[in-house]
Amino acid sequence: MAFDKDDMNRRMEGALGALKADYQGLRTGRANINLLEPVMVEAYGSPVPINQVGAISAPESRMLTVSVWDRGLVVTVEKAIRNAGLGLNPITDGQTLRIPIPPLNEERRRDLAKLAGKYAEDAKVAVRNVRRDCLDQLKKSEKDKLISEDDLKKLSEEVQKITDSYVAKVDLALKAKQEEIMQV
Repeated sequence: MAFDKDDMNRRMEGALGALKADYQGLRTGRANINLLEPVMVEAYGSPVPINQVGAISAPESRMLTVSVWDRGLVVTVEKAIRNAGLGLNPITDGQTLRIPIPPLNEERRRDLAKLAGKYAEDAKVAVRNVRRDCLDQLKKSEKDKLISEDDLKKLSEEVQKITDSYVAKVDLALKAKQEEIMQV
């Protein structure tokens, strides 16, 4: 097979999906249940994701709550959130933890915008790596006389057009995330 356009699109879409997942974990000053996704809790002798020991919700725009299912894990979950490096301080209320989301200061917003840019650059690198793999496949096919030189040129241009469209999608996602972060 000289060139699988569907596979290329799927792989580039995967890079875009990974970028969007990274962006969900970036704090924007608004409560988002995905903010607690990286938090691991030491429960029953092994680390487990926080969503396996309690229900996470965002009842207000600046408040998250975690309803811990096992009363014995409340203190452990509270510690895990404090030590996760997210700058959050939960308040215990029975088996529920209330987590106020503090507003972001200007310096922190700039840092987050810079981090969003780094995530976008990583996604662009992933897209370009897919392009490189496809072009290598095409050159090999041409060398093995499976496609002509004209076909190589035409397909290479198509690969570049698809790559450009995904790079543009990454740029759009970055612009939207930076605007969301910088909103006061």
